Amino acid sequence: MSAGVPEIHVLDLKARLDEGDAPVMVDVREAFERAIADLPESGQRHMPMAAVPQRFHELPRDADIVVYCRSGARSASVVQFLQAQGFEGAVNLAGGVLAWQEDVDPTLTRY
Repeated sequence: MSAGVPEIHVLDLKARLDEGDAPVMVDVREAFERAIADLPESGQRHMPMAAVPQRFHELPRDADIVVYCRSGARSASVVQFLQAQGFEGAVNLAGGVLAWQEDVDPTLTRY
């Protein structure tokens, strides 16, 4: 856990996805980043970090939410924001897409 932000490890998320227990996935990267590398399709919501303050109302308050970015830094900030708005189930994907590439899918392009 970084700076008090709750996190989920990529292997734990992969296990949940494999079991069909998909949390709400929120990708806070820019569109060009998604074009380079992304996690497997699980109905992700694409909400660039700058848009979160205007769009967080689109997220279900009572769901498990996993927020991710390239390395986990932007998504950690978004998780802090969401928790301040009452989203108790929001967690950061530790290490982001880079950790997913390293521990789960080495075929993803590293950027």
